[in-house]
Amino acid sequence: MSTRLKLIFWTCVSIFAFLEFGAASNIGICYGRNADNLPSPNKVSSLIQHLNIKFVRIYDSNIDVLKAFANTNIELMIGVPNADLLAFAQFQSNVDTWLRNNILPYYPTTKITSISVGLEVTEAPDNATGLVLPAMQNIHTALKKAGLDKKIKISSSHSLAILSRSFPPSSATFSKKHSAFLKPMLEFLVENDSPFMIDLYPYYAYRDSAEKVQLEYALFESSSQVVDPATGLLYSNMFDAQLDAVYFALTAMNFKSVKVMVTESGWPSKGSPKETAATPDNALAYNTNLIRHVIGDPGTPAKPGEEIDVYLFSLFNENRKPGMESERNWGMFYANGTSVYALDFTGESTVPGPVSPSNSTTGVSPSPGDNGNSTVTIGGGGGGARKWCVASAQASVTELQSALDWACGPGNVDCSAVQPNQPCFEPDTVLSHASYAFNTYYQQSGGSSLDCSFGGVSVEVDKDTSYGNCLYMIAPSTDGMNRTMAGNITGNITAIDSPLASPSTSNEGIRQIVVSVAVSVLLPCFVVSLSLLW
Repeated sequence: MSTRLKLIFWTCVSIFAFLEFGAASNIGICYGRNADNLPSPNKVSSLIQHLNIKFVRIYDSNIDVLKAFANTNIELMIGVPNADLLAFAQFQSNVDTWLRNNILPYYPTTKITSISVGLEVTEAPDNATGLVLPAMQNIHTALKKAGLDKKIKISSSHSLAILSRSFPPSSATFSKKHSAFLKPMLEFLVENDSPFMIDLYPYYAYRDSAEKVQLEYALFESSSQVVDPATGLLYSNMFDAQLDAVYFALTAMNFKSVKVMVTESGWPSKGSPKETAATPDNALAYNTNLIRHVIGDPGTPAKPGEEIDVYLFSLFNENRKPGMESERNWGMFYANGTSVYALDFTGESTVPGPVSPSNSTTGVSPSPGDNGNSTVTIGGGGGGARKWCVASAQASVTELQSALDWACGPGNVDCSAVQPNQPCFEPDTVLSHASYAFNTYYQQSGGSSLDCSFGGVSVEVDKDTSYGNCLYMIAPSTDGMNRTMAGNITGNITAIDSPLASPSTSNEGIRQIVVSVAVSVLLPCFVVSLSLLW
């Protein structure tokens, strides 16, 4: 009996191990604040929640920001600026005080999961590399005193320039001048199971070597592949080549087991006259394709299936940043909250082709009032395919209110359903009310794409957006069915409009299936094991 019990028990454990699929690759967002007139941290937190983004990187430990993310379940990476490295490296008491005043009062209500110590220090003019590891060690000591050393990871983010060469990927090595700094830091990462953080920017590689690098290759849209002659590995995009270069460099230093996290990656929407590839279309294409690539969990040619967390850079344009024009235009939103381009965080929207120097008509991003939403092809009405028109989750409240006022006034939409005590009043938000009004106008006007413009603050969708007792109108379909109101579904308009709000990606669906299988197989397995104990 004992042998049978052991056999069944270990069979259960084996099944569990087989079904264990770990945490999926994640997409996060960088929330930099080097700009004038940004929305308040509370408003930014609401925006990020509305976009259903679960991972956020900030570059300091600002108390107002920490408070804004309390009770959101958003995982926050905080930063220690380069200017603070000396104080953190010099005295343990400085770090203890910082932890006591800036972290402990807000943890775990604010879900701080990692600390990035220093920002691309090897490229900083003050050469603070010698301060990074002592600062990390002091932070670890402080966290250990508080019992948080296993819950909050410590690392430091680096530029790809830390490599002496990055192509071909298999020949990549870290620059020898940084070896004295890197080796003990990597040992620290291994000891504490922390990731190596790297910022990857295919944009810079293209901008600085446009005669050698195809734009399509940098944007994940190449129809050909680049071969690593030493390994025979094929690369269809530069992001994978850069990431594998980091993997190979780590392996060359005998740190193959260290996980890698991409703490910044993105594409600017505007640049100087010479930066012709910095356009809203290319920014949209790169970020959309990067999201698709990450959530698809393909890994890289050197590490197929490897999970990788990536933080998109950046949430806002930051007008106070020095350098070329592109440095101030990496954001997906303007400081006033309007979108630079309509990025779908599910990666499911159709994106335009790359705008190269030869076919570009402008290198200028749209004005804040323009939104650039015209760069996304969502789809059109007519043709028998039922469509609904809803407010864009990326539009500002001011824009939505203006469009809502027009629809309920000159647009001749009956908006009584969104009044108090009426079926579409809840949720009482401008976004929800605008969605009802936009769709009613759209359907009454014939359901063409032109009827769902509203100045770029609305989108067409192919899902019935009705909820509860709030029924959304739909125009008679071309197949002769004269249905004018949508059927009931559960949920609300906020969930529909929030990218990533529902498990619509194939990846999420697969995970849910695996969970179901795991429960259905493991539960009986352990029940049998327990029964044999009696």
